[in-house]
Parts: sequence; structure tokens; C-alpha cells
Amino acid sequence: MKFSRRSAVEPFHAMDVLAEATRRRSAGHPVISMAVGQPVHPAPQAVLAAARTALEHGRIGYTDALGLQALRQAIADDYRTRHGVSVDPGRIAVTTGSSAGFNLAFLVLFDPGDRVAIARPGYPAYRNILAALGIETVEIEVSAENGFTLTPESLEKAQSESGKKLDGVLLASPANPTGTVTGRDNLKALADYCTANGIAFISDEIYHGLTFVGQETTALELTDQAVVINSFSKYYCMTGWRIGWMVLPEELVRPIERVAQSLYISAPELSQIAAAAAFGATEELDRYRDAYRRNRDMLARRLPELGLSIASPMDGAFYAYADVSRFTNDSMAFARKMLAEINVAATPGFDFDPIEGHRTMRFSYAGSYDDMVEAMDRIGAWLE
Repeated sequence: MKFSRRSAVEPFHAMDVLAEATRRRSAGHPVISMAVGQPVHPAPQAVLAAARTALEHGRIGYTDALGLQALRQAIADDYRTRHGVSVDPGRIAVTTGSSAGFNLAFLVLFDPGDRVAIARPGYPAYRNILAALGIETVEIEVSAENGFTLTPESLEKAQSESGKKLDGVLLASPANPTGTVTGRDNLKALADYCTANGIAFISDEIYHGLTFVGQETTALELTDQAVVINSFSKYYCMTGWRIGWMVLPEELVRPIERVAQSLYISAPELSQIAAAAAFGATEELDRYRDAYRRNRDMLARRLPELGLSIASPMDGAFYAYADVSRFTNDSMAFARKMLAEINVAATPGFDFDPIEGHRTMRFSYAGSYDDMVEAMDRIGAWLE
């Protein structure tokens, strides 16, 4: 059977590690997973109650491709409350998780052969989806020198070295795996640069609500031209509900709607109904965030004690990106061996950085505090 060139993308190694961890757990092994960014906490009680009511009394079906008006209004109201930004609900598209949002943005904004800049290290699905669509990924190294984030200077340098113009820029803040929070001034400089140079700007804000250090700024405070993508998966603890949203420039709403109608019909109505209730659960969700902060502080102390130095900020999201070069030059083999021998799953850095990732690992601290402590104890004994 012949396969398309589009299918020849790198696997998402975090998901492969998760699958192996699940197999081991099913076989009775005491696995602790730090491989994926999945909150240990359940969805808020208000979300669960809304879903139960919908199942008992409602007919779950298709919605408009852009989503339920009630949810779009609730999202707009939240921007006003959290960020002081007025967003027309008509500019909001509800999506089947942020993943569908990225698919839609890439399809509508770029043609095959276009060039989109992302940070390296960065979320691997960006690179893989872009590659499958025939769009060239321009990976720009982020380090302490540029604050672990993209800057106008780094974009200028990438274009000058290649002799080719960028068509798009995708920035995550807080970022996966680095934990970088791009401050307001830096985010504005990037947004202004993209506007001035006719470059599409996509702001990945799926870890908003999980900022521990620095300013949490939505691109919507700075420009109406950015495509903002967010999700209920992380802060709202709704990974399996597969529900997210986009905020779009006015002229992109109808093109996004047209593509979404054929690709997805609509996001699941049950998840949309439940998600609308999530905005009333801030107190509960902030307690969860405080639990991640406790895990963060513990890992920031324990990992260096074990010889695994922190390779980037841990200012937001729920990841520690660690340098493992003291013990290995092959993070893939290191991850497999750690899972097989001590039942601790973490993600090899190669997922996020195909050049330097053989020396790094990403540890998710979205689990319970007791599990995080036990994982550190196992790793410490193993490395000795």
C-alpha cells in the first residue's frame, strides 16, 4: 500500500511514552507518569454538574460550526474579567481542542511552501502538523540570550540567513517545554513586528492561568490582528473533553468557519455545555494551580540535587525541562530505560528539540505531590 508523504512525520514521542506507560500500568507495574501535560485533578464540579444535567435532560447533537453562542459569550466575558479586553463573541470559534485550532489556523493562513517560525525547543505537534501540510517550519533557537522566547531580532536574523521571508510566527506563552512566560513588552514588540511586516501572528495561550512568575498577557490586549488559540485542557482540567477556542481577526472568521464545517462539523456539544460552566469555578481551579506551584517548587529543588540541572525557566505551564547530559547523550534511550527499570515516565527532549534534545528531558509536574516526591526518590536512587 502506498502512503502519502504527509504521513512521514516524526511521532509525538510523549504520546508513545504515555502509551508504553499505560501498557505497563495495565500489567500491574507501579508507573508514575510525568510524560504528558495532563492535570491529575478532575474537571471542576460545576463542569461535571452541567454535563450531568445535559445528559439527563438535553438532546446532544451538532451545533453551529463556530460553537454555541452561550459558550462564545462566556469566553468573551472571561476576557473582559481577566484581561480587561472587549472581544466580540462573533470573533470566537469553538474548536475540538486547541489541536483543531492549530489545524484550522494553518490551513486558512498558509499555503504549501510558506514558512512559519516557531521556537526551538518547542511543542512538536506544531512542527509535525506544518510538515504534514507542506509548510516549512523555521525553528529558531531560544536560550538565555533571548529570554527563551522569539524576538524581532531573532526573526530578522532567521530571514537574513535564509534570504527568505517569513509568512507566519507562532509563539506560546507560557511555553511548552521551557515554561517561558513572554512578558507584555516583548509580546507587543513581536506582535508589532509581525503586523509591520505582513507576517501572520499566532499566539498559543493554552497554559494561561498557570503563570507562576512574570506577566500573563493575552495578545488580544495588544492587537486585533493576532490569531489567539486557547484550550480548556490545562488550567480547566478538561483534557479528555477535547474543547478549545480561537479568537480571530474579523476577516478570518468566515474562512475558518468554512473549513471547520467540513473538517469537524462542530465541537462536541456536551463538552461545549460543560465548558461554559468552567468559568464559574475559578476558586477551585486556583487551588489546583497552587498544587502545581508546590510541585514546581519541589522539582526546582530536587532535580538539580539529583544532577539534572534546569535547562530553562519554570515560570509557567507545568513542566521542568532538565539537562540530563551528566548521565546520557541519548535522551530517548534514557527515557525508555527509566520507564523499564523504575516505572517513571518522562518525555525525551528530542520531541521538542531535534538538534539539542538528545541531552534533555521534560518532566511534567501536573500529577499529585506524593507521586512527584516518589518519582524524584526513585530517580535519585536509580541514578546513584
